Amino acid sequence: MLFSKAVGIDLGTANMLIYVKGEGIVLDEPSVVALEAETKKCIAVGQEAKDMLGRTPMRIMAIRPLKDGVIADFEVTEIMLQYFIRKLKLKGMFSRPTILICCPSNITSVERNAIRDAAYRAGAKRVYIEEEPKVAAIGAGLDISKPSGSMVLDIGGGTTDVAILSLGEIVTSTSLKIAGDKMDRDIIKYVKDSYKLLIGDRTAEEIKKRIGTAWRGSRTDTLDVHGRDLVTGLPHTITINSEETELAMRESLQDIVRACRTVLEQTPPELSADIVTRGIVLTGGGALLRGIDELLMNELNIPVYVAENALRCVAEGTGIMLENLHLVR
Repeated sequence: MLFSKAVGIDLGTANMLIYVKGEGIVLDEPSVVALEAETKKCIAVGQEAKDMLGRTPMRIMAIRPLKDGVIADFEVTEIMLQYFIRKLKLKGMFSRPTILICCPSNITSVERNAIRDAAYRAGAKRVYIEEEPKVAAIGAGLDISKPSGSMVLDIGGGTTDVAILSLGEIVTSTSLKIAGDKMDRDIIKYVKDSYKLLIGDRTAEEIKKRIGTAWRGSRTDTLDVHGRDLVTGLPHTITINSEETELAMRESLQDIVRACRTVLEQTPPELSADIVTRGIVLTGGGALLRGIDELLMNELNIPVYVAENALRCVAEGTGIMLENLHLVR
């Protein structure tokens, strides 16, 4: 540990963040890789590759190597990790870092080992794996070491993690594969069914970010959306409003509410009492969806708070854990 740099990685489905001990968050890029289709040679990684998504010619593939919070394409994940670790420019004897990586709470041991192997092959000296909700809670500034309950809802790109923590460990948790990406797909389906217009993932994400809402009436914005008309096959523009986004995403949001209910039902009563007073903390990109706190408050009758640095909670949590590596088993 003495001669190696400590690095924390939030290996997300949508974004990858890297925290270097003593420097803070040094990298925040989309988890996308662009490759040549035949030779599998890497062309671009991160934001540059994301700009190519859905716009590539035949010989170039833009891939998101992680799906639903786990590695879908091992080789490409390895290329991506290698690229980002090289970008940190770790010199000399520090070139092989100690890495702490976060993963969703209920992944299988095979998926966990795939993450560990990818990190070792990307040049890690030692690899620690921690569960995402725990790290998110630490990054959000919750003191989970005390014998009182804290509840975290981490809505990422591929997975949503719900967990109740006490004494530094997870007491009950669940993880579901309904998160930001699923909401984008819901919007694509809604626009296709209602307007006979085909839009891409990036356009759907843009709609969600700019006018999306989880609680009817929390915003009334409209947006012009461009896509391909399914009837004529020609480019076409429609106008969509916030209420329609709520309608499109309602089913997925209800699934997230149900997951919170399930976790709360399995919680020991003393911890339930703590959560009624302390509330739920929202982290991850999904926490930034307008009205999601109101939706949860109304459905669960518990106070809900959005973490200040919702997008960076997990990465900052890895940073705090790296300072206290002796606590990581």
